[in-house]
Amino acid sequence: MTYPWSEFSVALAVGLMIGLERERSKGEGLARRQAGVRTFALAAIIGAIAMHVGGENLLGVTEGAVAALAAVSYFRDRDTDPGLTTEVGLLATRLLGGLTMSDAPLASGLGAMVAVIFAAKNSVHGFIKATLTEAEVNDGLVFAIATFVVWPQLPNRYLGPYQAINPHNIWLLVILVLAIGACGHVATRLFGAQYGLPVSGLASGFVSSTATIGSMASYAAKDPTGMTAAVSGAAFSTVSTFIQSALLIFAVSQPTFLQVAPMLAAGGIVAAIYGFAFALGRRAPETSSSLEEGRAFSLPAAFALASLMALMLIVAAALRDSLGEAGIIVGSALAGIVDAHSSAISVASLVAAGKLETRDALVPILAALTSNALAKVAMAIGAGSTEFSARIVPGLVLSMAAAWVVAIAAGYVAFGI
Repeated sequence: MTYPWSEFSVALAVGLMIGLERERSKGEGLARRQAGVRTFALAAIIGAIAMHVGGENLLGVTEGAVAALAAVSYFRDRDTDPGLTTEVGLLATRLLGGLTMSDAPLASGLGAMVAVIFAAKNSVHGFIKATLTEAEVNDGLVFAIATFVVWPQLPNRYLGPYQAINPHNIWLLVILVLAIGACGHVATRLFGAQYGLPVSGLASGFVSSTATIGSMASYAAKDPTGMTAAVSGAAFSTVSTFIQSALLIFAVSQPTFLQVAPMLAAGGIVAAIYGFAFALGRRAPETSSSLEEGRAFSLPAAFALASLMALMLIVAAALRDSLGEAGIIVGSALAGIVDAHSSAISVASLVAAGKLETRDALVPILAALTSNALAKVAMAIGAGSTEFSARIVPGLVLSMAAAWVVAIAAGYVAFGI
């Protein structure tokens, strides 16, 4: 008869790993907690033995016994330590011991997670109590409800005028705007408004530069002292658009990438220079009004941005319906209003399939990027203040102008096309 010594060894290791952390934090003297390294090691071994001898039924019986002992320990120590973490961890350790008999890698991984949760007590409690504000906690709950409760319930099909509105996708934009706002808020808390917003803008731009510009516009309207940083973040989100377009085109059609790379590089470099100019400009105060309020995002602003995007979708669908399929350029430009990347991939796919010459792919891709830039301009004007629009719109125009100038200079685009 063979015995699963390796599984028993993993169970012991899991119990020791969790117990070592509990031993360090259980205190000294008469007031010390009951459970330490030996208790947790034995709990894991008991779970493994129960699972090996009697299966799930005996495992359940021993779980009840350990739960009773944990309850006695809690009522004995609740005056000095009212928490239940150690007792709950003891129950989890016994279950992990049983799990090692069927899936030792999973049990060891979960055991490490339990140990990390125990060890992170001070830092997590300090972050929640000393760092997070009540408003930020409420914003986190709003985000959770919007993401895990509302979004799955919305129909994932096109409705409304011209069948242009997909409620599932529109609400995804709301979630995206909330997440971008939260990322910007966290980055601002970590790096300060001057550098946090540019970093957040660059990262968020890979998800949606249009939504990022809308969020930056909302931030600037709420806190004018962070205007330059918000403009920088919006500009850097445009850099992400050029980078992501280049990467996606390269993945679909390398000849197309080689054709458009100089134009995308020119636009990205100009946008980056514009963003750096504002990032290195007048320093934003370290304690601005928005930071004092501790709001991670603005829900009304997210609704406003989603409504504006829905309007853009309807307008784009109406134009396509009235003009028909007037060619790849017009189609790319219309699609670019919503998403420049999908248009660029579609054109590159035509080249890869041999249905379009590489040279002829340049203008449709630039047309998609240009219409997308116009959508960003509309977003900046619609969601932001006049001061914000006056600062970011020139950067959007200059970046696209640089791409077109390089295309014309290289002879790929001629007047009259």
